[in-house]
Amino acid sequence: MIEREQLPKLILNSTMHVFKTVAALRCYLNSFRTHSPGKTVGFVPTMGSLHPGHLSLMTRARVETAQVVVSIFVNPLQFGPREDFQQYPRSLEQDLEKCQQAGVDVVFLPSIEELFAKGSSLNHFPLDTSDLKFQTTVVSPDFLTSQLCGQSRPGHFQGVTTIVAKLLNIVQPHRAYFGQKDAQQLTIIQRMVADLNWPVEIVPCPIYREPSGLAYSSRNQYFTPEQKEKASVLYRALSQGQAVFSQGQQTDSAIKTAVLKALETVPEVQLEYLELVDPVNLQPLSEVEETGLLALAVHLGQTRLIDNIILRNRQPIIAIDGPAGAGKSTVTRKIAEQLGLLYLDTGAMYRAVTWLVLQAGIDLEDEPAIAELVDQCQIELIPQEGQLQVKINSHEVTEAIRSPEVTAHVSAISAQNAVRHSLVQQQRAYGRRGGLVAEGRDIGTNVFADAELKIFLTASVEARCQRRQLEMQQKGQEKVSLEQLQQEIALRDQKDSSRAIAPLQKAVDAIEINTDNLTIAEVTDCIIQYYHKVCP
Repeated sequence: MIEREQLPKLILNSTMHVFKTVAALRCYLNSFRTHSPGKTVGFVPTMGSLHPGHLSLMTRARVETAQVVVSIFVNPLQFGPREDFQQYPRSLEQDLEKCQQAGVDVVFLPSIEELFAKGSSLNHFPLDTSDLKFQTTVVSPDFLTSQLCGQSRPGHFQGVTTIVAKLLNIVQPHRAYFGQKDAQQLTIIQRMVADLNWPVEIVPCPIYREPSGLAYSSRNQYFTPEQKEKASVLYRALSQGQAVFSQGQQTDSAIKTAVLKALETVPEVQLEYLELVDPVNLQPLSEVEETGLLALAVHLGQTRLIDNIILRNRQPIIAIDGPAGAGKSTVTRKIAEQLGLLYLDTGAMYRAVTWLVLQAGIDLEDEPAIAELVDQCQIELIPQEGQLQVKINSHEVTEAIRSPEVTAHVSAISAQNAVRHSLVQQQRAYGRRGGLVAEGRDIGTNVFADAELKIFLTASVEARCQRRQLEMQQKGQEKVSLEQLQQEIALRDQKDSSRAIAPLQKAVDAIEINTDNLTIAEVTDCIIQYYHKVCP
């Protein structure tokens, strides 16, 4: 652990842990996992000099995971020979205070020697950064690293992936949070994790901006007030490109022309590149058919800045989350009808899979058998006269999936990693063109984290029990006492909120609506009003 005399009083009096060795951090996290089975670890890697953009990542991690780890390490591998490694801003004491205020549990402060020399042939201290060329490195595909920033920063992304790989292996988090501002870095890390089959979810987080639109960056402190004002032209220019795109001009020439025209108003800003690329493979686009990444890099004075914006050629998506019995299904169906959107009932998909598992007689703890069954199943959601018909492997199961037996087991089935992975892929396929409203328990946080409108419906346990009892009576099902329903709903809430994979959480940017004293019509109207504000 870092020497106590090096820490500010604020940190000494807090419960936040600060480690500077891999051994100490691993020991702590192993103990946490042993004593808190099923609890998730969130990770935010940083190079310090923390700003509100970093804090937004920590806030989201705090909401979505049980243990938040932040690393502070200025990575020498990602700096070129003429770049600002020695001058890069460092403010450890202020960074630790900000981490504590954000509710971080653990801060990892490794030295260069700690991350690179232990267990290697480099046994002299302090290390010269030139020695790091002898270390094992992670090399990403050339088609990802040669575009955009890779053109002027050779070796940069090799340095990024190497240190991120080290940190992910050390921390072994369930979720790792990265900002969209470094879009190319995010894409490369997502590809690395997918290619190497690492069991960590990379969570992209929106760019956090100053009131002027300038994206928060540690390098912003290099600017004079006048330069900072001039730098705000980046977002204004990108917004001009987005405006042209929204008006139906979807070619790269039309979009780039609008951006360049805006940049010309501030001649001190020198353009390095302006590109429209596919956000998945970073290859140039001549036209945006589905999604495009509009990215640029500029120089202002001695400082290099990057920024980007995502262009989506799709209709809006409404994501509705919340606990069981809050009215999600009925409200979602009504909204789909009134707005002419597709109703994507993800809960019905998980119920259908649960029904299939029960029909097959598979032990609910036999995850390999369940994974194989789900991977081969085909679920259909078919709108019919205001209702949604559900089929699985051609079996019509619309009513069967609402049985008490399915209800009692759906949380256990949906918590299994293989089940969620398979169904989330099917759900995202529905959302490629947008124009849908979906409900569930991780729609806004996981399935459609980029949804234009996110709603979190909630209600008291008492209200949800009464609704469930009335629903069962209307369907002629056996009457169940309110006390029994309350126990079942409370247990399901606990399971849904504590599961390691995609737990029930309110998205940071979701609008919460308590439905206790509202009718279905009132809740529906409220959400539609939000929709028209967000998606005019």
